[in-house]
Amino acid sequence: MKVAWLPVGLREGFRSACTPRMTPSNLPVRRAVLSASTKHFSTSTRLHAGIAAPEIKFGGRGEADGEIEEPPFFARLVPDSPSYFTAQPIFIDDLLALQSLVRRFSALPTVKPGEAPRVAWRSLVEYRNMVGESVKASKYHKIIELLQRLNSIHPSLMPPEVKAALNEYKKDINPYQNDTKVIPIDSLGRALGAGRRKSSTARAWVVEGTGEVLINGKTLAEAFGRIHDRESAIWALKATDRMDKYNVWALVSGGGTTGQAEALTLAVGKALLAHEPGLKPALRRGKSSELICTSTPASFYYLVQF
Repeated sequence: MKVAWLPVGLREGFRSACTPRMTPSNLPVRRAVLSASTKHFSTSTRLHAGIAAPEIKFGGRGEADGEIEEPPFFARLVPDSPSYFTAQPIFIDDLLALQSLVRRFSALPTVKPGEAPRVAWRSLVEYRNMVGESVKASKYHKIIELLQRLNSIHPSLMPPEVKAALNEYKKDINPYQNDTKVIPIDSLGRALGAGRRKSSTARAWVVEGTGEVLINGKTLAEAFGRIHDRESAIWALKATDRMDKYNVWALVSGGGTTGQAEALTLAVGKALLAHEPGLKPALRRGKSSELICTSTPASFYYLVQF
């Protein structure tokens, strides 16, 4: 057997067993290698930091030796959330937190349907910007459902944890708490309403009369050549069956004829509500029991929000 093939330790032992002579040239080198390897891989805390690993804490020690138990050292970073390895960890954490609140406080009494405080929740775009994740609308709808369930808890019994969770998803400004500005009726019985549509603006004075309509000093047919624009201009009166009860004088400017007609829809509707506030449900439906129109102006959907 060739001695050169053996490891260093076995090679020295083999030579010592075969020959009574010592090999002084190799012994110092071997001792230096052993001492260096021992110094490198020792777990003693007396070595410099960065050269050796920290001292291993074996089980059963610490309390018996009078030492303070230290937290375990992990070779890899441990995520703060178990949802770290999912595609959307922040959304999953929010969903699980709300589900936990619903389970904890499911026994609390709730208000009747429709009597819960109206809250404007953050939109999907605002939530995406808040968490920094591309959350789908269907997933965010699950959060809205849980928020509505928590919001239905009776206000006098709502826990602080639930209030804090609801405030996190509320908009900074609640539009439902804004006071609606009441349009006054002047001494001549006129109510002034204003409306906009794209770059078009309109102002309409509505007063009790016989159904006369003047727009920029022109009749309805002269101001708007298309039938659709004419219907849009007086849509609020037709939807509430008030064509022969009020007169309309309007001033429109900017944009095209379609934009002006739809801006006039909003202006006439606001002025009409000043005379008869009870017509708001009819304007929301967009039709009366006797009149059904297949085409509804786009600005009409802005009107029913007031």
